[in-house]
Amino acid sequence: MIAAGTVLATPGTVLAAAGGLPPKQPQTADLTMGGAGCVTGEDRPYVRTVPKVTARLYGPGGGQPGEVSRVQGEFEAWWQTEGGAEQRVSMTTGMKGDTAPFSWQLPDTIPDETVVSWRVRAVNDDGASAWSSEGAGAPCEFVYDRTQPDAPVVTSTDYPDDNTWTPGAGVRGTFRFTAQAEDIVAYAYSFIGEPPRTAEARPDRSAEISFVPKGSGVQILSVQAQDRAGNRGLPTNYTFRIGEGPAPVARWKLADAEGSRSAAAENGTAARAGKGVAFGAPAPSGTPLTSTASLDGTGHGFLTPGAPVVAGTAKDFAVGGWVRPARVDGTRTVLSQDAGTARAFTLGLTQAGSAPAWSFAIGGARVTGGLPETGDWAYVLGQYDAETGTARLYVNGRAVGEETAATPVAGEGDFQIGRARGAQGYRDRWQGEIGDVRAYDRIVVPDELTALATRAAQRTGHWALDTAPDGLAPETDGGAPLKLGAGASIFRLDTPCDPLDQVCAQDWPLEGDGHLRLDGVSGHAATDAPVVDTSGSFTVSARVRLTDDAPATPMTAISQGGEHGDAFKVRFDPENSSWDLVLAHADEPGAPETVLRRIEWPDGDFGVGHRVTVVYDASANEVSFYVDGWAESDGGTAAFDAAWKSTGGLQLGRGRTADGWGEQLKGVVDSVYAYQGVLSETEIRQLP
Repeated sequence: MIAAGTVLATPGTVLAAAGGLPPKQPQTADLTMGGAGCVTGEDRPYVRTVPKVTARLYGPGGGQPGEVSRVQGEFEAWWQTEGGAEQRVSMTTGMKGDTAPFSWQLPDTIPDETVVSWRVRAVNDDGASAWSSEGAGAPCEFVYDRTQPDAPVVTSTDYPDDNTWTPGAGVRGTFRFTAQAEDIVAYAYSFIGEPPRTAEARPDRSAEISFVPKGSGVQILSVQAQDRAGNRGLPTNYTFRIGEGPAPVARWKLADAEGSRSAAAENGTAARAGKGVAFGAPAPSGTPLTSTASLDGTGHGFLTPGAPVVAGTAKDFAVGGWVRPARVDGTRTVLSQDAGTARAFTLGLTQAGSAPAWSFAIGGARVTGGLPETGDWAYVLGQYDAETGTARLYVNGRAVGEETAATPVAGEGDFQIGRARGAQGYRDRWQGEIGDVRAYDRIVVPDELTALATRAAQRTGHWALDTAPDGLAPETDGGAPLKLGAGASIFRLDTPCDPLDQVCAQDWPLEGDGHLRLDGVSGHAATDAPVVDTSGSFTVSARVRLTDDAPATPMTAISQGGEHGDAFKVRFDPENSSWDLVLAHADEPGAPETVLRRIEWPDGDFGVGHRVTVVYDASANEVSFYVDGWAESDGGTAAFDAAWKSTGGLQLGRGRTADGWGEQLKGVVDSVYAYQGVLSETEIRQLP
C-alpha cells in the first residue's frame, strides 16, 4: 500500500516522505522576474513590459535529490491606487512536481508608474506553506513603466547643426546629449556608416561623446534617450557638415635644392639640416615628389626646426613620411620629438627577433610590424588616438602590428628628423632617404592614409600586336619590342568581312587591327630583357583566346622568369579546365609554387577570349589573379612572400619547364600591358 501524500517514483527516484506535512516556505533567493532576482526597496527594477514571475517551490521533503512532491503555486501581487486603496490579484497554478519551475505571467491590468509587490507560496493537500514574504523573507518589487522619454536635445560647438561646413575629416568633435525626464540612464546613438552605440548618462542625466569624421560630407547623428525601464523615445536627428581635414601642422617635402642647409616648410618652421644631409636624392616613383633628402647616418645627418611640432603628445597626433633605408640593422629613427634627455615618441625601424621591423614608440609602448628592406621605399606613419589611448603603425597605407595601449609622456622638446634623443645625446641615426615628412594634430583617416601611401603604377610596356615589321612587334612608346619566333605571326583583318561568317569570326582581331597567332608548337614572342621587376610590385595583363577547344597539355600564355623557372606565368590547365596563375618561389629546379585558379572552358577559336591580369603587391606580400577584370572572392588572392627578381624577358606563348622552354600556346594573344606598381581593381577593369 502507498501512503497518502506520496506519488509513484520513476526509476531511480526516491519516494517523498509520508506524514501529511504541508510544503516548505519558498525562499526569496529562488524567485525571479524576467530572469533577474527578487529585489525590494530603492534597487527595485523598472520594466517596460508586464513581466513573468517564476518561483522554485518545495514540498515537504524540501527538494532533496531524487525526491518528488506534487504542489501548487499560489501567486499574489498588490499595489496602492492613487486614492490609497490596495488592489490585489492572484493566480494558482495546477498541481505538478516540485522539481519544475512555477511561473505566472502577470495580467495586463498591472498599473504603470506604480510600485508593484508580489509573493508566492506552495500548497498541497495537507496545507499551505508560509508566504515567501513572511519571516526572514520579503516581497519582491518592480515598477512597470511604459512611458517613452521625450526626444533629447543634441548640441556641439565643434560641429554645429547650422548648415555651415566645418573642418573636418580626422578632427575629433564632442557632442552633448540632454533630456528632461528624471529617469534617463543612457542614450542610444548612431552616425551614418557607423555601428550603433550607447552612452551612459551622468548624474545630471546628460552625456557626452566624441566622434572622428572619416571623411568630408553631410553627416547625421541620431540620438534616443533611454530610461531605466529600457524605454527609448523618438530620435533626434542632428545634421552637420564636415569639410576636408585640416592641413598638417608641419610639413617638409625635403625636395630642396642640392647644397641647401635648410629644408623649406610647406607648413610650420623651416628645418635646419646637418652637414650629413644631401638634398636632391631620388624620390619614390609614382608619387608627386621630385626629390628627397639623403642622410648619411652620422652625427651630422639630421634635420630639426628647433622647436616642437606635436604640441600635445597626450592628444591625437600622427607623424609620417616616405623613407628608403640604406641599412636596416640596429635601431634607426625617421622622426622623433625630444622629451628632456629622452623622447616623447619615435618612428623608425628596430629589430624584432632576428629580423628588422618598422616601429612606432610612445613612452614605454611600442608597435612593430612590416619588413623594412634595404633600398625599398615605404610610406611609414605612426598615430596616437587619445580617445582609445592606443598607438597604431601604418606601412604603405595598411595597419601593421597590433594596436597597443600607450601612456604618453610630456614632450615639448624639439622635433627631429633622422635621430632620437638619449641620455648621452642623440642616437639611433637614420641612414638612407627621407621625403615628404608630415605631422598632424588630428587623426589621419583611412582615405588619407591610402592617398599618402599610393604610388601610381608606371607603365613599362604596351604592345598592341597589330604589326611586326621585320618580326618585331613594337612597344607603343618606343620601348623594347617583342621579337616573334618561329610559329608566331601577326594576323591583320585588312579586308572587311561579315562578322557572322564562321571563318571571319575565328580570325576577327581581339582588339585593334590585328593580333598575335601562335601555332602551339614553337610559336612565341619575347623581349630581350625583363619588362617588370618581379621582386617589387607589378601588374601584367594580356588578352588571350585558345584556338584549340580540347588541348591535351598545359599551355602558357604569358610569363617572365629566369634560368630555371618563371617568376610568374599564366597558363591554361586542361586537366582542370582552368586558367592558372603560377608563381615559383625561387629560380631553382623543382621550387615550390603558389597557384591561383579560375575555371573557364576552352574558347574553341571563337569569341574575344579572356583578359588575364597578374598583380603582385610587394607592400602587402600579396598576389591577385584577375580574369576579365574580376578576381574570385575565394581563391583570387593569396599571400606571397617569396618574390624574386627575374632576369629573363617577357614571354608570350611559352614558359619554363624542367626540360627547358615548353607549354607552347595554340591560340591568340593581343593587347599586352606591363606596369611597375599595382593597378587598382577599377583600373584593371578599364583595360581594353
